[in-house]
Amino acid sequence: MNLDLTGKTALVAGSTQGIGQKTAEQLAKMGASVVLMARNEDKLKEVMQSLHAAKGAEHGYIVADFSKYEEVRERASAFFEKRAELHILVNNTGGPPGGPIIDAQPEDFLAAFQSHLICNHILAQIAVPLMRKAGYGRIINVVSTSVKAPLSNLGVSNTVRGAVANWAKTLANEISRYNITVNNVLPGATNTSRLTSIVEKKSEKTGKSFEEVLQDMNNAVPMKRVAEPEETADAIAFLASPAAGYINGTNVPVDGGRTPVL
Repeated sequence: MNLDLTGKTALVAGSTQGIGQKTAEQLAKMGASVVLMARNEDKLKEVMQSLHAAKGAEHGYIVADFSKYEEVRERASAFFEKRAELHILVNNTGGPPGGPIIDAQPEDFLAAFQSHLICNHILAQIAVPLMRKAGYGRIINVVSTSVKAPLSNLGVSNTVRGAVANWAKTLANEISRYNITVNNVLPGATNTSRLTSIVEKKSEKTGKSFEEVLQDMNNAVPMKRVAEPEETADAIAFLASPAAGYINGTNVPVDGGRTPVL
């Protein structure tokens, strides 16, 4: 099985923590040159310095705020005009705030749509010409299991994630002839700062302790635990590899079996 990414360049969005950081670390271990992208330059520098440096690999970073899609376009375009190669794109952005959909304001949907779908699209537009030139491309979008079954109290997220999934499938149908695959990874409950925030808010709302709410989440998963970020990162890294060359246009849940079969 060919998992070697030597000579490949990967752009990983949202890569200073959680699933994004673990994905960057795994791709670097597989030999890729990794370009990190997030808004906090100090954290970007810290993560970049910690990445494994395979022979010939050259890591880098782009400072950009995903709530400002024109900034994302400008800074990513400038970086890859100089770098002029990109083989792997991992679209990953923090999820929008939770809450019932009826309470969401129009600007909540617009903000989430821009930071997720629009930024994904902008980065894909930058990446695809470089991937076509190289004859190798992998676009992996970190979405959510809500693509298959909407999650309670995540109304805005459920809506926007569905839009991203359909955008990705459309893109896969259009560009796979160029040896570019497009897939979505759907994390379930994962041990990240976002999960901590969700548990804290649910604890406040229900009166249950943090530990009780987390245990309820564990019990909802057949494996009786939430995922660790590196477990999702491993799935992303596989889809980025040559071994996954005929997996295209699909949604891959990484949720311990929690999501119903649809």
